[in-house]
Amino acid sequence: MDKIVLASGNAGKLKEFSQLFAGWQIAVLPQSDFVSEEAAETGLSFIENALIKARHASHASGLPALADDSGLAVDALGGAPGIYSARYAGAGASDADNNRKLLEALENVPAELRTASFHCALAFVRTPEDPVPLVCTARWQGLILNHLAGDQGFGYDPLFYVPSEKLTSAQLPREVKNRLSHRARAVKKFEQLWHEEMVLPEQQQLAGSGKTLL
Repeated sequence: MDKIVLASGNAGKLKEFSQLFAGWQIAVLPQSDFVSEEAAETGLSFIENALIKARHASHASGLPALADDSGLAVDALGGAPGIYSARYAGAGASDADNNRKLLEALENVPAELRTASFHCALAFVRTPEDPVPLVCTARWQGLILNHLAGDQGFGYDPLFYVPSEKLTSAQLPREVKNRLSHRARAVKKFEQLWHEEMVLPEQQQLAGSGKTLL
């Protein structure tokens, strides 16, 4: 395996995952190299949607594929916006639209009940029909403020307050966010899972054949 497809056209994600696989001489290619149509996210959970996207990218490219699905779950709203985070205020909604709707939904909720968490699910498939995909999840706990704060990041970052840092996600230095965030934690878990499930078996196979893994 020397190439995998990332089921996303996001340049930031492509760079992040390319760095992850750089040490194993695996090229990470964007889904847009093979198909322009996005997968229909019909799942009812972050994991289901990540798998749908990974299988879609693998089918389009004929290569192994990696996908993530992420979003915000607010306890006082029964877990909403959840898997609909990107389109909480409707199809084509902007970040400002989604943040405005979230503030309206929590207008009468006291500060101590505005608990929330960012979630990220990662799914990797070797083939479109892979029956044993690699899947991992991570979460990032916080609170939803009643006003926007910070101009870094995207999405709900200006409303997501991180108690340990006393800042919103949109106010955090990049290196701190890249250590604490749901996606950073999921990537770290995936790196360990990849090593256990993909790298070690290959090393053992090569050792048995007398070859070396470069």
